[in-house]
Amino acid sequence: MAILNFNATDVAPSAPLEALPAGTYECVITDSEMLPTKAGNGQFLKLTFEVSSGEHAGRKLWARLNLDNPSKTAVEIARAELSAICHAVGVLTPQDSSELHNLPLLVTVKVRQLETGAVNDIKGYAAVKRAPAPAPAPKSAAPGVAPWQR
Repeated sequence: MAILNFNATDVAPSAPLEALPAGTYECVITDSEMLPTKAGNGQFLKLTFEVSSGEHAGRKLWARLNLDNPSKTAVEIARAELSAICHAVGVLTPQDSSELHNLPLLVTVKVRQLETGAVNDIKGYAAVKRAPAPAPAPKSAAPGVAPWQR
């Protein structure tokens, strides 16, 4: 039992969150941890993504990568996803999952319908393409000198 000393009339109730619309979102990985599988015969890397821009900024998504599993197919899929994430954030040889944190990447999200409602599935990862910085303007030879006099 816990003593709360809480008055629910002082706080607006939270509304249930709907699944994000299908699309591509700029995100960062904010948390990661290795957890045991439900069957106890392996481990998965749980990644927490946070949408970092746009109208859905602050929303979270999760991925579970079965990096240690009796199923070779599950491990191959997880390793391919991890490789896509590493390429997207530019960290190709991470020694710790925290090296992938707080680096921007694009996450492609699909919506899947369940009996209990819609949920999001991550279907892909890509690098954020930033516009190149404009080239600096050429410097003149001397202030006040016309270009044909240089």
